[in-house]
Amino acid sequence: MGFADDHLIPLVDQGLGNSAYLVDLGDGRALAVDASRDLRALKAAAAQRGLRISFAADTHLHADFLSGAVQLAHDDGARVLASAAGQRAFPHAPLADGDETDLGGLTLRALATPGHTDEHLSFLLLDGDRELGVFTGGSLIVNAAARTDLLGTHRTEELARAQYRSLRRLAALADETSVWPTHGAGSFCSAPPGSERTSTIGAQKQTNPLLAAPDEDAFVRQLMGSLGSYPAYFDRLAEANRRGPAVLSGEPLLPAFDAGRVKALLADGGHVIDVRPASDYAAGHIPGSLSIPLRGQFATWLGWLLPDTAPLAFVSNDDQDLSELVWQSYKIGYERLAGRLTGGMPAWLADGNTQATTAFLTADRAGNRPYLDVRQKAEFATGHVPGALSIELGGLATQAVEAPTRPVVACGHGERAMTAASLLERAGHTDIAVLDGGPADYAAAHRHQLAQGAEDTTS
Repeated sequence: MGFADDHLIPLVDQGLGNSAYLVDLGDGRALAVDASRDLRALKAAAAQRGLRISFAADTHLHADFLSGAVQLAHDDGARVLASAAGQRAFPHAPLADGDETDLGGLTLRALATPGHTDEHLSFLLLDGDRELGVFTGGSLIVNAAARTDLLGTHRTEELARAQYRSLRRLAALADETSVWPTHGAGSFCSAPPGSERTSTIGAQKQTNPLLAAPDEDAFVRQLMGSLGSYPAYFDRLAEANRRGPAVLSGEPLLPAFDAGRVKALLADGGHVIDVRPASDYAAGHIPGSLSIPLRGQFATWLGWLLPDTAPLAFVSNDDQDLSELVWQSYKIGYERLAGRLTGGMPAWLADGNTQATTAFLTADRAGNRPYLDVRQKAEFATGHVPGALSIELGGLATQAVEAPTRPVVACGHGERAMTAASLLERAGHTDIAVLDGGPADYAAAHRHQLAQGAEDTTS
């Protein structure tokens, strides 16, 4: 078959920063690469073209989402293609370096590219001898390479050296070969700069700073020096993917809850998550609830801040998409979704319960409170309010004692800061304010005060 650009359909999960790919094989069949358990977008794209998923390839044992390959095998009869070294505990075609799969006119060749994980494969898509593109997963990604510390700090350097060799191997492909990575901007597996998610081998030779490293030692120093924190749930999903996620018989449902059941769940060690916008949470929320606004990054913070072993109840607004809430939870293995408070906060109050409030202040009203910045360290390093205390949101639960009294908590816009405030309230802190905005807003509103402070420190 002749392979045209529109035969490849990237499906981007902006929240997790990943891309899955659907390849139209030209005869009513399709290949899916690195599909997540949330298959809504992939199945919609396949249905639009009248395609059946015949192959589901996974480049590695994903740590940031549950694979959809098992579900595709069940639903469409897809043949699962994955590394033999991954020792997956479900039916699949176990592939080693150089193994080829006939897709019916096109060929998929497995290339061993360890580094991000031990068993990592890249998949080279061939039309005869022509190298069309390579699905690089967490190996070569746009202007970066995926992290190598997910198997433990004791293996980070060893895997970084493997990553060096893998990138050199991929760089030896033809310059015009397309590069189709899984991880991209926004992914905690990589978090590279920029917004481009695909590239070519030739372009990466020109722009990827890791490919410009003069030798292996320099590459290792550069890669390891870029590693930041990552969500706690990453430590358990690779094994869940090796075992294989449970097959779902349909869309999971979120039962209706009344206020009495919410109170019982809290008393029994469960968690209440308020998914409403930050401003709604600030105006009134269930005491002890955790604010995680429902948006693209919901799954990341759910998996970072809460265990997957406790029942979860949710508070939402009536106009919020509960299906999105459920699928974001399920794609990272959070299935103990006990229910949603029917009627939301009005129902909670009508039952005679109290609510808590949190000050949500614009920069000009933030006053002289200590400034607590809960962004990632890399964000903080690019620019922050002078004198700010930096504690990443992901580490705040264990560092709450270090938080100042009466802080104004801030991030880039306010969502993460409201989550942080809810964590601090749960830890016993009082009189917390959240900045409705970010460092630039605060600096603009407090320019004179900050300048005076800088003058005082130099006089």
